Amino acid sequence: MVCAMTPHLTLHGITAGFGGLPLFSDLDLALRPGDRLVLIGRNGSGKSTLLRVIAGELQPDGGTRRLSPGAKVGFLPQMPDLSAWPTVRACIESGVDPDNPMPSYRIDAVVDGLRLDGRADPTTMSGGEQRRVSLAQALVADPAVLLLDEPTNHMDLPSIQWLEKNLRGFKGALVVISHDRAFLKRVGTGMVWLDRGRLHRRDESFDTFELWSEEIAAADANARSRLDTKLAQEEHWLHRGVTARRSRNMGRLRRLYELRAERKTMRSRGTAKADLRSGETSGKIVARARGLSKSFGDRVIVHDFETTIMRGDRVGIIGPNGAGKTTLVRLLTGETEPDEGTVELGTKLSLSYLDQQRASIPDESTLREVLCASGTDTVVVHGHPRHVAGYLKDFLFEPGDMHRQVRTLSGGERARLLFAHAFTRPSNLLILDEPTNDLDMETLDLLQELLNDYAGTLLLVSHDRDFLDRVVTSTIVMDGKGGVEEYAGGYSDYLDQRGDPNAKLTPTRTATKPKATGKPRTKLSYKEQKEMDGLGKIVAAREVEITALEAKLADGDFYGRDPEGFQATMDRLTQAHIELDTAEERWLELEILRDEFANS
Repeated sequence: MVCAMTPHLTLHGITAGFGGLPLFSDLDLALRPGDRLVLIGRNGSGKSTLLRVIAGELQPDGGTRRLSPGAKVGFLPQMPDLSAWPTVRACIESGVDPDNPMPSYRIDAVVDGLRLDGRADPTTMSGGEQRRVSLAQALVADPAVLLLDEPTNHMDLPSIQWLEKNLRGFKGALVVISHDRAFLKRVGTGMVWLDRGRLHRRDESFDTFELWSEEIAAADANARSRLDTKLAQEEHWLHRGVTARRSRNMGRLRRLYELRAERKTMRSRGTAKADLRSGETSGKIVARARGLSKSFGDRVIVHDFETTIMRGDRVGIIGPNGAGKTTLVRLLTGETEPDEGTVELGTKLSLSYLDQQRASIPDESTLREVLCASGTDTVVVHGHPRHVAGYLKDFLFEPGDMHRQVRTLSGGERARLLFAHAFTRPSNLLILDEPTNDLDMETLDLLQELLNDYAGTLLLVSHDRDFLDRVVTSTIVMDGKGGVEEYAGGYSDYLDQRGDPNAKLTPTRTATKPKATGKPRTKLSYKEQKEMDGLGKIVAAREVEITALEAKLADGDFYGRDPEGFQATMDRLTQAHIELDTAEERWLELEILRDEFANS
């Protein structure tokens, strides 16, 4: 019997990679009963590789893995192989521990909770359905350590909510990779962040991740700056002509080479950046549906639905798998004819579509061929030519990746390539069908910024509750039985309105902004205006201070004269940058608010 604080599984000094620079090295991790850790990191940072090492499926290049006697590991991989079982039920039951069998009624509950057909042939199922079968197989094992790689991908909201409830009651150690912020907030009690080969751990909920990551980034920037300055000093010493052959100088020369090696291996995060092109402005009304109904045989998709989509609207569409969300999009864009009712499309529409199967780019093509149809190395963005390698860098690809074939890309990389491709085409109506699957959080943040800056109209099919809250202005909810309702706001707003039985559940455009009480505001308050004026002065002062501090640090003899003063100046420069960023962000918030009042 393992005591409460004894780890079920430990990693010590783990190193893994596939040639070249390791994905991670000298990594330690202990998984104890009750741990519910969310594993965070950029696509390609090695999260899935680390999960496979923990599962025992991949032998690391170095280090040790120790699993407590009698402890069992359950693992949901990204691409499960279910070809060995004739039915879904047989596949799931194969995960049961014969020494500790799970009662049949609990297996039934897992099958029902994940909305699976136990009689189905798993080899004929979609990738998302196969992942749910593999998840059920891991859950019925009742393992001591449960490892889940993107469990919510292609999963509808009822299944996600069922999974959240079960994982919160899990008594073993859980490690989960997911891009779904709402899921991570509800499930995780701790975080492990794999960043540039290092593993950071914090035993707090995912709500604190943004602040934590900023703290680490600031510390890294400080360390990098100190290293650069030290390197410059050492090279200055070398270039002054002091002979390095003398024995008393050999140690210093070795230190110079060590600094160069350390600087070379420091990994830069890089930043995803891109611009989403808007085409010619469409008409004010994009689509108007009246009495819309559609069925396939006895299956009702939509019954008597009405909506008006205006230019600039960002409409989210949610519902169970199989409810007909993609069909509704096709109805609203005129691609599919309704059985009853009408859809009137607006004028000057230019549509761009990104489907959830990522099927619009051929596997045999290289990234350059996908983006440069003319066969050159140039892609046109906003009317200006750019080299394809530089454009790909905006989407976190390396310059050499332009010659890779699409078939070699991970799910997240393929999604980023599709974004890069779609964003070169001007449009004023953008349709995204489950765009967040396989994306890391940085790319999600990039996509959110792109969509918020997009001047056109958006139709977004997604199960990602946090992403919907951040992006959409209204939410269409399908119940899978033909019932369709539209609610103002995002997913959380839909929950609030649904909870009020007296609420009128019809499209309400004005409800996207809070209703004012009393006399409506037409300008910033005195306090806000005073704060804004003060922030302008702070920004100007910090810019002057930063220039002076950087000039002071540029003195090559500063460190030698006064090491403590040099360090104090470095610390103040870091803090001044933080204060400048904070002041600029708050000033921008107030400026946006002032513009809204001016245009209302």
